[in-house]
Amino acid sequence: MNALPGRPFPLGASWDGEGTNFAVFSEHAERIELCLFDEAGGETRVPLAERTMFHWHGYVPQIAPGQRYGFRVYGPWAPEQGHRFNPAKLLIDPYATAIEGDVAWGEASVLPYVPSGDNRGTQIDAADSAPAVPKSVVTDRRFDWGDDAPPAVSWSDSVIYEVHVKGFTAQNPDVPKNLRGSYAGLASEPAIAHLQALGVTAVELLPVHHFISEQALVERGVTNYWGYASIGFLAPHAGYAATGACGQQVTEFKQMVKTLHAAGIEVILDVVYNHTCEGNHLGPMFSFKGVDNRSYYRRPPDDDAHYMDFTGTGNTLNPVHPGVLRLIADSLRYWVTEMHVDGFRFDLASALAREFYEVDRLSGFFDVIYQDPVISQVKLIAEPWDVGPGGYQVGNFPVQWAEWNGAYRDDVRDFWRGEGPGAPEIAKRLTASSDLFGDDGRRPTASVNFITAHDGFCLRDLVTYNDKHNEANGEGNADGANDNRSWNCGVEGPSDDPEVCALRARQQRNLLMTTLLSQGVPMILGGDEIGRSQAGNNNTYCQDSPISWFAWDLDDEQRALFAFTSALIAVRREHPVFRQRDYLSGQATQDGTLPDSVWLRADGARMRDDDWRRSERALGLFLNGDADLGTDCQGVAVHDDSFVLLVNAHFEPVGFRIPDDLGARWHVELASHEVPGVDEVAAGHELVLPDRSSVLLRRV
Repeated sequence: MNALPGRPFPLGASWDGEGTNFAVFSEHAERIELCLFDEAGGETRVPLAERTMFHWHGYVPQIAPGQRYGFRVYGPWAPEQGHRFNPAKLLIDPYATAIEGDVAWGEASVLPYVPSGDNRGTQIDAADSAPAVPKSVVTDRRFDWGDDAPPAVSWSDSVIYEVHVKGFTAQNPDVPKNLRGSYAGLASEPAIAHLQALGVTAVELLPVHHFISEQALVERGVTNYWGYASIGFLAPHAGYAATGACGQQVTEFKQMVKTLHAAGIEVILDVVYNHTCEGNHLGPMFSFKGVDNRSYYRRPPDDDAHYMDFTGTGNTLNPVHPGVLRLIADSLRYWVTEMHVDGFRFDLASALAREFYEVDRLSGFFDVIYQDPVISQVKLIAEPWDVGPGGYQVGNFPVQWAEWNGAYRDDVRDFWRGEGPGAPEIAKRLTASSDLFGDDGRRPTASVNFITAHDGFCLRDLVTYNDKHNEANGEGNADGANDNRSWNCGVEGPSDDPEVCALRARQQRNLLMTTLLSQGVPMILGGDEIGRSQAGNNNTYCQDSPISWFAWDLDDEQRALFAFTSALIAVRREHPVFRQRDYLSGQATQDGTLPDSVWLRADGARMRDDDWRRSERALGLFLNGDADLGTDCQGVAVHDDSFVLLVNAHFEPVGFRIPDDLGARWHVELASHEVPGVDEVAAGHELVLPDRSSVLLRRV
């Protein structure tokens, strides 16, 4: 079979109704073959003879959606020069829009070298890997989007819900059994109902780019559950499709997005462009390593045989190369235009920002994002660190970006467990961390405030365990972070002590109240709203099991926590004082009216400099609804109720006096503890907060 010349663009496999055009980038290849596979696994090789601007291309008539394919790429085997071409290894198309099959570890060698003796990966391996590797699939991109439109929720109105596609519905008895753990399950009526009742505006999905579980995990009887091992940046992970893996996963994903949009919920993807699942120089060969290793991966100066590793995975993708930067941009654009997603959270984003070695705010990656008319218009969230030198960059990303605020997580955890400096740090975090984001033109919404995420303890475990308990991972409890800033409330693990249980419940509500009433953008970890536990495992990356899955047989305490969380989100949604466009100043006004905010001591007096130096753990924040809150879309000035948030992180009760000049009467809106018989508090009176508790008062 021969291919017609075809076109160099677009890259990947493009079906036109009569045949398919194939195009693949490789700067250093000498020859490329397209490999077509039939249902029985039989292989037909078709040379791609045309080469335009390093794009090898050809058009094959009568090749239709559902066709499985791959590439064999010929070139020099010279690891010392960075070249690792090995045509014995079948390669996944870097631009594949669907991928079928898992790696059959042990069935055929996916290593490009002979792993014998003290060999350092220099002797080429001639064994054919085709029986063992997933296949790329030609897809039909047509889909009836109907009247689909993005919810277009503003940053200030956003409440993000980080969730795993499978874990969310894997055990939900209300979801049809054949849909549990799938894209369709996430879009099912029971799942949508839960999200709407909670009130979140966006789901942030753990990686859905097609990924591969590493051999060491498979041999240990576990899997890469989180999915931070990408191999297909344009392909939705086939394992999450209920309808099939030969292109059906694309349609199912689109239908999920369409359904979530109809429910008013945005879809944000956690994307992993910083590395791939091909490991270091001794890792397997699935795609990029064999297509053009020298272009796709970063190598140390004067050492082309090895990889630079800013990710802890053995390799780092090379966004400095224009071909790789194009892949990242094309992938992002594809997910917005073809799959209709609303934004991205970039895993280890600092690794992408390293133009040479240092993290560079003027890197090509940022330039491409900034000028792209599609990508620049969606939500962009950075995980602003990597594992390389100088990689912690919280507060240093450009103006388009929001960032996971690691300082928020650490300081709020410390405050409520009774550690750290107390009042000075909690005050910064409650007011959108202007110390980190306020000096470069960004607004409070640059701070994505979170207490828990997929990586680390979930909320219930944060107040139940001092130490990690990762034995189920099979790594001798050596994996996962040791610095958790957690507090078990006096007993390690589950307890039936009523006082311990009450304190843990109160601490969960304190942490949720802090997160959802802070200025900035709140993010909650899926399951925290129902008290989900992972039995103390703070690194469930390999736990595709009930340890990670949501358990939906809720008890009364869990249902009460859900109601409390939903009420908090409703208060935030209904009151713009909690989601202001500008940073609070606390400055006195010329006309003598109250400032936009006031910090209060427990005795009702204003906080003074010496109070901040004493690291108080009981303080109040007044938010003035009569201050300038901006205008609505018709240009009408926005006004709101006024609130006082009182927090007591002491180990003993504290009486708070409400000052006379802020308002005469105050309604108890929400509290982390029982407030029996108290609906209102009059100015000048004292409201006693138990140890480690918080309350929100609304001016009547």
